[in-house]
Amino acid sequence: MKVKKGDMVQMLSGKDRGKQGRIVDAQPRSGRVIVENLNQVVRHAKPRPIRDAGRMGGTQMTPGGRIEKPAYVPISSVMLVCPVCHLPTRVGYTFKEVKGRGQQKVRVCKREGCGQEID
Repeated sequence: MKVKKGDMVQMLSGKDRGKQGRIVDAQPRSGRVIVENLNQVVRHAKPRPIRDAGRMGGTQMTPGGRIEKPAYVPISSVMLVCPVCHLPTRVGYTFKEVKGRGQQKVRVCKREGCGQEID
């Protein structure tokens, strides 16, 4: 996967097309990510008691009603935003020398005129 947790990405498709947000969670095996405040879905929940809250006195309840939370997005629907040129870009890889460890693989911006390291 060419994006990881904490990266700024732009949505390429869906109801939030063109908006940008940070990746909160990434699942490389299934090829999905959660983007902060994008692809919000509504879930209806009943109020339920919180486990192990009885020790503190009265019973505490989780609120019920309509709860909005972010849903997973396919990785093909997002594109990394370069931290240098602030534009959505494709990601390339190069190797750089690191003292004591040999070569390290780093991500680079493939936009013409930029080419800066992302990591």
